[in-house]
Amino acid sequence: MLILLIRHAIAAEQDPKKYPDDTLRPLLAKGRRIQARMSQRLRKEGLAPDRVFSSRWKRAWQTARIVVDETGIGKTKRFGSPALAEPPDLSVLAAEIGPVSGTERIALVGHEPWMGSLASLLLAGSAGALTVDFPKSGIMGIEAALIEAGVGQLQFFWRP
Repeated sequence: MLILLIRHAIAAEQDPKKYPDDTLRPLLAKGRRIQARMSQRLRKEGLAPDRVFSSRWKRAWQTARIVVDETGIGKTKRFGSPALAEPPDLSVLAAEIGPVSGTERIALVGHEPWMGSLASLLLAGSAGALTVDFPKSGIMGIEAALIEAGVGQLQFFWRP
């Protein structure tokens, strides 16, 4: 399978007065535009995901919506994943995703520092083994037979 790790797009700045609940910070227009271009690239490269799993935090959920819209896979292919809003736990993530075919492309939309830790875990076997500078709207493609530590092979890392 191809695992597409996607960090959420540019969102509003943290502001406890405006967003007392940080999970409700929305994307900015600039973030939407950049994410649309990155998602269109997935479609043009023939890498549209079959399913998209996302943190339910507003900025990640909105990013996932852009991914499904711009790649043309449809809203019914977007699923919430509580595991993408916390430090990575591969067994929990695998259970949320369920069975995956060998040719399936699964997009995982989340936040830093957890996306970088997830990349390190999949590629090097430990969440702290690699330091990944994962930009907003960045997309990393990792080929893996299973969602398991250290079995992934980096295919690409696109930075906006």
